[in-house]
Amino acid sequence: MLQEQFPRWDLALIEEKTGIRQRHIAGPDETASDLAVKAVQKLFETESIQPESIDFLLLCTQTPDYPLPTTACLIQDRLGLKTSCGALDFNLGCSGYVYGLALADGLIQSGAAKNILLLTAETYSKYIDADDRSLRTIFGDGASATLINSSQRQSLRGFQFGSDGSGGDMLLVSEGGQRSAEHAIKPRHRKRWKSRLYMDGPSLINFTVDAIPRLVDEILTANQMTDAEIDKYLMHQATWKMLDQLRTRMDIAPERLPIDLADIGNTVSCTLPILIDRLRKRGEIDPESVNMLIGFGVGLSWAGCLWQDQHLR
Repeated sequence: MLQEQFPRWDLALIEEKTGIRQRHIAGPDETASDLAVKAVQKLFETESIQPESIDFLLLCTQTPDYPLPTTACLIQDRLGLKTSCGALDFNLGCSGYVYGLALADGLIQSGAAKNILLLTAETYSKYIDADDRSLRTIFGDGASATLINSSQRQSLRGFQFGSDGSGGDMLLVSEGGQRSAEHAIKPRHRKRWKSRLYMDGPSLINFTVDAIPRLVDEILTANQMTDAEIDKYLMHQATWKMLDQLRTRMDIAPERLPIDLADIGNTVSCTLPILIDRLRKRGEIDPESVNMLIGFGVGLSWAGCLWQDQHLR
């Protein structure tokens, strides 16, 4: 479609750098909650989950339906979940899935909840101008639904987090909030496109190849583990170039740091659960092996944990 609209765009070169050849885009009137509800309905049907069993709903999105009310509350009503079910949004992007797992794990460990629905839903395309060759070829819309439940065997551990708000000017939408345009965060460099979303790709790559190897080392050290004990490093699927640089920097074989975004693009907080689902369906995740989940990006924000494939659906 893009090649027909913009015949002068060198899409072959763009695909070579990003690893992306197609994306899925929400309809003009389709919002994050619409995508999230569809993801939950599919999960409930596939796994035979009863709505009344859910006692907490977490929604990670940076494209909520409204500034208020909370989109998670609207989803609770649309799904027919019980009114004693907790529901909250949290505004976090590419690290959001790991943060969400930590929130869910904390609720379970504290005894506050037993069956938690963790949703991610993003429609970044609504922030991107139609002529933006830089961003339009990278970001896709999507949603995921994960059930985290209590069990005797803990499948999530070793959470580590990081944040650096001084990098907030690398990836931002400065319009639509309550900060006046005069005092809003300014993009790190000159904006080349009319999109509301601004991204400084080179600076984000530099941040990633510096912060993520350190995060991996911190998780391994804190848990008294070595690289050899990790089966796979499952990372936020930003672009092929960024992940390939991480492979090189960390000296990790391609099969241990999979890249799988060619037909969906960068779906922000949804990339990790989508990656996990695809690897599962191909039989490429060993339930007995320990993997590392890593998210990083807008904020700046990053997070990681150890995970065995149990009790996440």
